[in-house]
Amino acid sequence: MQRRTRVKICGITRPEDARLASQLGADALGLVFYAGSPRGVDLQQAQAIRAAVPAFVSLVGLFVNPERKQVDDVLACLRLDCLQFHGEEEPDFCQSFAMPYMKAVRVRSGTDPMVAMKAHRQASAILLDSYDPEQAGGTGKRFDWTVARHCVDRSPLPIVLAGGLTQDNAARAIKEVHPWALDLSSGVEKEPGIKDPQRLQAFFNEVNRVRI
Repeated sequence: MQRRTRVKICGITRPEDARLASQLGADALGLVFYAGSPRGVDLQQAQAIRAAVPAFVSLVGLFVNPERKQVDDVLACLRLDCLQFHGEEEPDFCQSFAMPYMKAVRVRSGTDPMVAMKAHRQASAILLDSYDPEQAGGTGKRFDWTVARHCVDRSPLPIVLAGGLTQDNAARAIKEVHPWALDLSSGVEKEPGIKDPQRLQAFFNEVNRVRI
């Protein structure tokens, strides 16, 4: 049976971008709660975005090596559907919030992502992203997709592909990797945190024409 590939648009900073991405077909939107990111949002921004998200679109909160209090403070003020941990968080920490979570694994040469993936077997999904020593994500860089396809073939968990995705390679990514979902931020932006309507539309056009 053929299926469509799901899409998460991350790094949302404005309600209007949340509305547009949802209208175009996003399954999930990502809010970045990390001060080191140009796409980071505060709670006031996040609440305004939450109000713009329609039914059946999930809101994901992204954290990078957070203190427990940071996550608790966000959850006390904002309804999230899923947590995303993008640092070196331990499985016990990720599971301790009694919420679905997605664990990001940054793929680097000479390492096997399956090691981290097996440790996080309680995750709802594993996100594979490019490794960068300076940035935790949103680099716009690709990694070797044969590694991602190998993980898709071996992992019992859904695999989300990130890193360097654009309208130009979305269809190829789906055909080569067979991911559960694509996750992107910089590939549909005018500038960090500001989504480009034309790039968003073109990206969804490419995703929607491919079934696996």
